Amino acid sequence: MKLSNIRIVLVQTTHPGNIGAVVRAMKNMGLEQLHLVDPKHFPHADASARASGADDLLAAAVVCETLEDALAGCSLVFGASARLRTIAWPQLDPRQCARVISTLDESAEVALVFGREHAWLTNEELEQCHYLVHIPANPDFSSLNLAAAVQVMAYEVRVACSDNATSQESEPSNTQLATADELAGFYRHLEQTIIDIGFLDPDNPRQLMRRLRRLFNRSRLDKMELNILRGILAAAQKAARRRY
Repeated sequence: MKLSNIRIVLVQTTHPGNIGAVVRAMKNMGLEQLHLVDPKHFPHADASARASGADDLLAAAVVCETLEDALAGCSLVFGASARLRTIAWPQLDPRQCARVISTLDESAEVALVFGREHAWLTNEELEQCHYLVHIPANPDFSSLNLAAAVQVMAYEVRVACSDNATSQESEPSNTQLATADELAGFYRHLEQTIIDIGFLDPDNPRQLMRRLRRLFNRSRLDKMELNILRGILAAAQKAARRRY
């Protein structure tokens, strides 16, 4: 896995200085891609001041309107959160996360997503992630500064990828994982299909789609598998139209 293929995604960052501190942490560990989702203030002098030598990463940052836009092209997405969730989600610590990333093909694009400084990621944003990453810390004071959280994750990824590069490599895989934007299209198709066939009541959805997202995210679908599922959904919709 190439470090240059790992993007740091910051969602609705409030303080521009935190953005500058993040790019400095990224450059320390050799990460290059920063995507900003609807930042409150950017560009900003405070971000430039805190970048302290990482101005090139700041200048190259991609600003996106939505998280879905920021994840386009990514095969695997990890959402960092300081708090655990009532709905069980596949969860890793930073070292486990880094090991997973280090085994991916060099062509894969990966996103590490960090939420707002005080609220972090919403459940709806977490649904766009394959895994929740929780940094184990002092339970009485567990919330890390945004840049510190990025530094922890970036360090673990750098170490894991370096170790993997120097160890005996496994046979390369020709399997390409479905990207985040392809999965988003699949989930929209899936939701509409189960409404069409009467399985989901849109007025009383409960947590059905959230649980289905969790199921398929855990499976880490490849492109061929996704195409098969989309074909099944299309056939089910066609059959439902004939019936009604």
